[in-house]
Amino acid sequence: MSTLHTVNKSSYDRNTLETCVSLTTKGSEVILIEDGVYSAVKAGNKASVIANAMGDVNFYVLGPDIKARGLSEDQLIDGIKVVGYSDFVELSVKNDTVSSWL
Repeated sequence: MSTLHTVNKSSYDRNTLETCVSLTTKGSEVILIEDGVYSAVKAGNKASVIANAMGDVNFYVLGPDIKARGLSEDQLIDGIKVVGYSDFVELSVKNDTVSSWL
């Protein structure tokens, strides 16, 4: 069963991303939205958490949310895919379940 995990909280504020990643299974997908996009920054405090999981988990970041926070794509961890709203909907439909991490 495939799962899309959504993380919307900053890793500077909570440990939501670490908890989420620790419970993902191979083939899972994680999309960082709202303040969760701060976790996708190369120099971020959780960059290694994402980098270590990338072999088994696909990571996405919502493009409009990185722009709204003054970030650019070149600041993101290599391998994270930037997606738009329609891609987010497709990911939600493609997976069997969607789990929101707060």
